[in-house]
Amino acid sequence: MSCKIHPAIQEYIDIVEQQIHPCCKDQIALVKHIKDCFAMEEIYIDTERADKYLGLQKYFPYKFFPWENFVTLLHLCTFWEKDNLPRWPDLFLMAGRGAGKDGVIAYEAMCLASPYNPVTEYDVDICGNGEEQAMRPVEDLVGFFELPGQTKKLKRHYHWTKQTIKSKKNRAKIRGRTSNHKTKDGLRSGIVMFNEVHQYENYDNINVYTTGLGKKAEPRSGYYTTNGDVREGPLDDLIAQAEGILYSGNDDLGMLPVLFRLDDEKEVDCEENWTKANPSLPYLPHLLAETRKEYHTWKAHPERLPAFMSKRMNRPSGVKDAAVTSWENIAATNKMLPDLTGWSCVVGIDYAMISDWVSVTLHFKRDEMRYDINHSWICSKSKDLQRIKAPWKSWVDKGYCTYVDDVEISPEIVAQYIQEVGKQYQIEKVALDSYRYALVAESLKKIGFSAEDKNLRLITRSDIMKYVPVIDSCFVNQYYAWGDNPVLRWACNNAKLIPYGKQKGRDQGSFVYGKQEAKSRKTDPWLSLVAAQICEDEIVNYIPVKEGAKVILTI
Repeated sequence: MSCKIHPAIQEYIDIVEQQIHPCCKDQIALVKHIKDCFAMEEIYIDTERADKYLGLQKYFPYKFFPWENFVTLLHLCTFWEKDNLPRWPDLFLMAGRGAGKDGVIAYEAMCLASPYNPVTEYDVDICGNGEEQAMRPVEDLVGFFELPGQTKKLKRHYHWTKQTIKSKKNRAKIRGRTSNHKTKDGLRSGIVMFNEVHQYENYDNINVYTTGLGKKAEPRSGYYTTNGDVREGPLDDLIAQAEGILYSGNDDLGMLPVLFRLDDEKEVDCEENWTKANPSLPYLPHLLAETRKEYHTWKAHPERLPAFMSKRMNRPSGVKDAAVTSWENIAATNKMLPDLTGWSCVVGIDYAMISDWVSVTLHFKRDEMRYDINHSWICSKSKDLQRIKAPWKSWVDKGYCTYVDDVEISPEIVAQYIQEVGKQYQIEKVALDSYRYALVAESLKKIGFSAEDKNLRLITRSDIMKYVPVIDSCFVNQYYAWGDNPVLRWACNNAKLIPYGKQKGRDQGSFVYGKQEAKSRKTDPWLSLVAAQICEDEIVNYIPVKEGAKVILTI
């Protein structure tokens, strides 16, 4: 089917295709994707609803730009022919600071709570990590409603307080919600909007709200953000999903991936490129002037504006992408292991999901040298297997990994392995991430490892932060011997240093380990070594000398 594209959508398509001002490659790819969808899919634009929504812009004290109309009409007014469900119910919008993300949130909220939305009681929940992020769009709308000349008319359609706006005809509510709400059960959201997603470190609060969607027709979600400093969280997953849609041909599954960022951090030195990260700059000379001033300050004193690249240009740079160590140091770990039979050691475990990869490392220490034996299990149901370019099948054939043809890697398999190697080596303690403990706790207890027995340690990010300098010293001085283990070398090379916490981590020079890429470059083998090494003080520093069946310990 070829659907006629609404003029407000076409206006922005023309800007991108004609490069009226520089647009990033993500926008070029997005426009192509949208045009392909309209050309090949059975979809349509509800033009009547779109025009009425556009008419609501008269109540705002500023002009909406072409990119905002493009995003809003695709998100709110484009539907499948077969079932009239939204074609792109899930919006991911990442734009530079000052572009107007809060304005888009406020505008979409007003549209969906207006009499023009045929779905009644379509509640709009705006979520943020703090009061300011959650309430700012609501407060902006209340301020617009109370502008001279508008209040009397709008009171016919809305009732509002400082915290809540309610549509009289639609009966929808617009509310700001923060992460410290104790109970969120019973929500009947039409749309959930997450403001400043870069601040979210995990999915706890996101899941609480999104699992309530579907009680109302035309359920939607929106993720609005700049880039930021929190890595390996929801934002990185959203970026990876968006890139997969735009560049790998992945099914968008209803996501509208709208990314504004520099194509390369080197582009920052040409002012014309700034529109790639902030499409509102051509229309806002005061914002351009402020960005120009910040740029010159950042160039002269980068420590004074460390967030300039991540927030203004959406292209984080600097130490956040630092490798764990050089490849030369990683390659130097390929040293022959001595016979470690009878040696004291500690064991580290790591996994993200037991339906993906699970890794175990046995860590030994003698004087300054560290010796490591690693084994991993790969689940046949892992969703990431097709993305992994490394020769994992060869690793399975050579015994570095075990392929588990099941829905998950049973914790019993890992426990049995630890129990078996415990017959050959003296295991002093088992260590793993505190968030991973629950799934394997019972299996480990059966083989004698538990917190109660004081031979199991739960590792925190703070523990890792304290040990990063020790690990770095081991690499620099080439104290590691891993044997010829390509899996462990691969996983270490897949990791990177990221600041611990938020700005505090950057200022103090504290780091933990993250992933270079979210899906295809696994780090579980490396992180299992890290967990083990944190406990290396538990290792008894001896080498057993065998005389017949007797073992004499020499210190």
